[in-house]
Amino acid sequence: MPMNEDQELSESEKFAYAEIISKVCDFIYAHLDDELSVERLSDIAGFSKYHFHRQFSAYTGIGVYKFIQLLRLKRASYQLVFNRYYRIVDIALDAGFENPESFSRAFKHTFGQTPTEFREQPQWAPWHEKYKFCLPERNSNMNIEIVEFPETKVAVLEHQGSHALLNDSIARFIAWRKASKLSPVASSQTFGVPYSDPKITAPDAFRFDICGSVTADVPANAQGVITKIIPGGRCVRHRHHGSRDDIDAKIYYLYGQWLPDSGEELRDFPCYFHYLNLFPEVPEHELVTDIYLPLR
Repeated sequence: MPMNEDQELSESEKFAYAEIISKVCDFIYAHLDDELSVERLSDIAGFSKYHFHRQFSAYTGIGVYKFIQLLRLKRASYQLVFNRYYRIVDIALDAGFENPESFSRAFKHTFGQTPTEFREQPQWAPWHEKYKFCLPERNSNMNIEIVEFPETKVAVLEHQGSHALLNDSIARFIAWRKASKLSPVASSQTFGVPYSDPKITAPDAFRFDICGSVTADVPANAQGVITKIIPGGRCVRHRHHGSRDDIDAKIYYLYGQWLPDSGEELRDFPCYFHYLNLFPEVPEHELVTDIYLPLR
């Protein structure tokens, strides 16, 4: 489709532009360790460099260079907190910085903490504010199937409070997993059960269960992990590939469009996620997440 860089866009052209910017974002996620020049990205988009800058900012709310840096610093943040054996100098090099000093300056400028401070006591709430850019909506064909989910006993850390602080609870659950060895991440399943939508729920009312499958009840422990059951039964399942930052759109589609059209009814249990792999152990674009809606 020829792109006129000056005329006002029709709705169909706006949608086409969104698809192009989505393709560029996908390329960035998949090539985060590569040289990502504006020349290379504008060629993928099929725009001039100036028009690419303008359209990328219009659709994401952020400049392309800042977008790339934030994605690299996001991975670095998770490595600092959840891969504590990983040296800061190696994290800096992985993030594309020439040395730890330049990494530290950029990290503190972005998040208000040095990498060492963040590793010891991460301030997740202001960190989350940096990742409120918008990814463009895309024309995605939803792979949907009806499956039987088996009843699953899980160890649960109940999070209640701001969604921005969920990673603090995840760190506590990881600490329990490592200390107890009752739900090892390599051989157990990992789930998340949200009881409310953080976009429309007051921060102190947001609830989310962080879960790992177990074969026996969980004994009393310092982290407050308890035993629950994810009930078995019919579910609609969608497999989501890539960053979990845009998973909400899939959930809204299942509730708002698929469910009314399907004639199905929901069971009295919230939707839940099965995390088939975890970030930063795999790159963000390689994440795989199954979304389940329990059906009658």
